[in-house]
Amino acid sequence: MPRTTTYTQFIALPPQQIWSVLGDPARWPEWNPAVTAVSLRDASGVGVGGDYLPRGRVSEAIHSRLAKPFVIATFVPDREISIEQPEPVGTMRMRWTLTPREGGTEVSQQLTFSGASAPVFRKVVGDNLQADARTGFTRLARLAGLEPAADALTVVIAGGTGALGRNIAADLTCRGHRVSIITRRSDPALPYTQYEWDGRTVGDWVAALKNPGRTALINLAGKLVDCRPTERNVAQLRSSRVDSTRALVEAAKGLDRPIDYWVQASTTAIWADAGEIRCTESTPLPVPGLPQMTGVAQPWEEAFEGANAAHWTILRTSIVLDPDAPALKRLAQLTKAGLGGSVGNGRQWFSWVHVDDWLAIVRASLGLDPTVELPNGILVAATDFPVRNRDLMAALRRQLRRPWSPPTPAPALTIGAVLLRTDPALGLTGRHATSDVLRQAGFRFRYPTLDEALSDLLPR
Repeated sequence: MPRTTTYTQFIALPPQQIWSVLGDPARWPEWNPAVTAVSLRDASGVGVGGDYLPRGRVSEAIHSRLAKPFVIATFVPDREISIEQPEPVGTMRMRWTLTPREGGTEVSQQLTFSGASAPVFRKVVGDNLQADARTGFTRLARLAGLEPAADALTVVIAGGTGALGRNIAADLTCRGHRVSIITRRSDPALPYTQYEWDGRTVGDWVAALKNPGRTALINLAGKLVDCRPTERNVAQLRSSRVDSTRALVEAAKGLDRPIDYWVQASTTAIWADAGEIRCTESTPLPVPGLPQMTGVAQPWEEAFEGANAAHWTILRTSIVLDPDAPALKRLAQLTKAGLGGSVGNGRQWFSWVHVDDWLAIVRASLGLDPTVELPNGILVAATDFPVRNRDLMAALRRQLRRPWSPPTPAPALTIGAVLLRTDPALGLTGRHATSDVLRQAGFRFRYPTLDEALSDLLPR
């Protein structure tokens, strides 16, 4: 059965400008680094053949020896182009569509593999072609001539090389804003201005915060939580967040004027294992709470006190469902492997948000959504419809067309977590977290239910 993965991004340009790059497959390598070269037999048009070479030693070796020429299957100027690449016992199809929207264009990229070889080539070639797709859209937008307007917002992202940082950096750039990244290690593949820091002290990177126009700061810095909950690891989780936040707060105090918008990352895990409590922005924190959850998030938020900002948001984010993020990847892999049963008693709550809705919440926090006005304070980034773990796993099985699976007992998960060097509490605990603030502000989720979100995110 054919499986299709879709990525979509708004770009603040008319379709004609984007088509000037997208409509020429020979320019594909300029905005997708997974492609080394493309050659066409004739000018772009339906039925024209060509060859492309994927990047990577294995991919190049297999493709150069076995692949036949691709063919442009559809070609509608300013609207759509697709190519079909024959693979051994199968076909790869790449399709891009341009849909005019107010102020710009919605660009959609669909990658479909069909035939007996589909699972293999999706893994060998497909994962690279669609990796970091939003950053690819950023390169496409710049090649097509997108430049920030004179009154564009300058957004500085601390921890901007992580999964969420890359997503919001690309999304804001494609919408015509200036983006800079503060990171421990520069990534030359990213098309943004980058400043290096140690995550603890004020340094030359403070120049990123000194801009003539409006400046926004998004602080996402912190070590990934997917680790064993040892005392040493918990201390590192805490210090990576607290130290970096304190450094940003101290740097902002030395500025001539306040930061216009500050989005300070936090997590709904601050409520630890909340059981049947309905958590919203005003729900008190547990005492003492789990050390790897409340013990990390509470001092993280406290480190933000005294920040020099005109408008500020402490964004308590739930699990962000993103096809490129570890959480959804791991859940999908377990389900495909026949381990898609509920975990423990299956009653623990799972609060979540689709990555596109998370991006919209961040934009609203930066004052970029004229229909939503948010007050200063704590904001929960989660849909109105959390689900229990058993319902989460049932939805995954349904979307991935897998049969019923037996539950995973808590002791088995604990043993598996040791082998995977992760925290069993990530699967055995949960919280029902929703946002009163977003509801009162009139924010509308594009993907309010889990089935809608998974249907968009998982290959169809």
